[in-house]
Amino acid sequence: MSVSSPASDVARDKAPRRQARRDAPRGSAAARAWADWKETHRLWRLGVRLGWLDIRLRYRGSALGPFWLTITSALMVASMGVLYSRLFHMQLATYLPFLSLSLTLWAAGLSSLIQESCTCFLDAEDMVRSVQLPLLLYAVRVVVRNAIVFAHNIIVPLGVFALYHLWPGMNAILAIPALLLWALDGFAACMLFGSLCARFRDISPIIGAFLQIVFYVTPIIWMPQQLGAKASLLLYNPFYPLLEIVRAPLLGHVPSFQLWAIALGVSAVFWAIAVRSFIRTRARLVFWL
Repeated sequence: MSVSSPASDVARDKAPRRQARRDAPRGSAAARAWADWKETHRLWRLGVRLGWLDIRLRYRGSALGPFWLTITSALMVASMGVLYSRLFHMQLATYLPFLSLSLTLWAAGLSSLIQESCTCFLDAEDMVRSVQLPLLLYAVRVVVRNAIVFAHNIIVPLGVFALYHLWPGMNAILAIPALLLWALDGFAACMLFGSLCARFRDISPIIGAFLQIVFYVTPIIWMPQQLGAKASLLLYNPFYPLLEIVRAPLLGHVPSFQLWAIALGVSAVFWAIAVRSFIRTRARLVFWL
């Protein structure tokens, strides 16, 4: 019986890595990342199906499925609306539509998308190791999954609007490009946070704790008008313009050009950082899982 030496064990462990390097597309890191993007664009329907399959598997065997989230959101909005309207000395008919929409946009929108982007590649570890698919396809999967959950939860504020006979009118159409910007930012978040959290597992809880702080310093349970003359300070909070360009049209208002300019600027910087990070980490990502 032959006994393997430590040197042969090391060589055997390095063999899959050498094979992966040989199978990888040749060229610069940026060229390989671009090839990944082109392949993801070609297979985008598969990413949509994977996102839909995640929802079906998550709620299989449940009578109401994702509508349990809708019921939970409705109960939370009703209880918080009655409580905070009295604490803030505001009329329930004015405060409840704002609160229901803000909580839905935050909990089922921005916050959920950012937190799930942290585990974008970690949750797909088995598929990454066993199936040769472009890595960015898993980012499409996360965005689609969150879009489906968001569509179920938006029923709550729409029900509140119907209760108080409040409709945004044609201004609501302005929320569509803002939601598309959210989807693009969510894709970028998967590239950035998904890669970093695969390498450093402590980043995910840090981001979760950070989002808790952002929740209280962003006008979600309180209204911007409550700051009075200091409301302009909210423009230094990058989450506020991103939230307001969706919330304002759904409340019947037109977002200012300044809000859109800041939101687009924040998104452009975020995308630049995310693309740079993905290019640098893509080749090593599979070994970090």
